[in-house]
Amino acid sequence: MTILDFVLLIIIAAICGSLGMAISGYSRGGCLMAIAVGFIGALLGTWLSRAMSLPELLTVEGFPVVWSIIGAALFVAVISLLTGWRRNEVK
Repeated sequence: MTILDFVLLIIIAAICGSLGMAISGYSRGGCLMAIAVGFIGALLGTWLSRAMSLPELLTVEGFPVVWSIIGAALFVAVISLLTGWRRNEVK
């Protein structure tokens, strides 16, 4: 893995994590939190897809994009239930 591959992986994880946080409506933290949520979502989403024998829908550099977004949304939803619900309100 080269530096460029690693940077691409971090960018994809950040996008997937921020999309997962936007879907669940709960946001805490910034870009680093979105990257962490993207990676955890990839682990959770891939595990769920393999447990249910579902196919890999879209992968970029070996990173499961669709399952990462779904896993990130589920992960953030569980975190929001455990810590208390705070929606992002536009004022």
